[in-house]
Amino acid sequence: MNTYTARPVEPSVLKELRTADDAGRPMTAFTDDEGGAPLRCCLRRSAPGERIALVSYAPLRRWAAATGAAPGAYDEQGPVFVHAEECPGPDLHGHPFANAHRVLRRYSAEGRILGGELVDAPDDDAFRTAFDDPAVALVHVRAVEYGCFLYEVRRP
Repeated sequence: MNTYTARPVEPSVLKELRTADDAGRPMTAFTDDEGGAPLRCCLRRSAPGERIALVSYAPLRRWAAATGAAPGAYDEQGPVFVHAEECPGPDLHGHPFANAHRVLRRYSAEGRILGGELVDAPDDDAFRTAFDDPAVALVHVRAVEYGCFLYEVRRP
């Protein structure tokens, strides 16, 4: 069992993003002919033939709104793939998207970046190390290639 749990994009947020994303654009769904897109709604890769969408998402902004943090310039938005329609969500066994190097970006309770670390794969040991600093409130797991947000982990 994992001590640190990956958090997908929340169902209520997905509903909003499927209407208008965090950049204010309407969702445009498409059929993924090849598969392999990292879906942030269910934390798995898409299968060929699934209907998905690429939307703009601001994970720190949404966390800050819920917690009262003020991330200032650290409030960023970026592209994420989601299912075009509601899906059952993740079925977590281990840590998702652990098949490649990832960056664990640490944030304070104020929403400021405290640092980042390149890891071979996200696992409990990597998250334990990240949360060893008591100032760390949450960790974003990001792709190395483009820096895209994959999922969030909070303190257990």
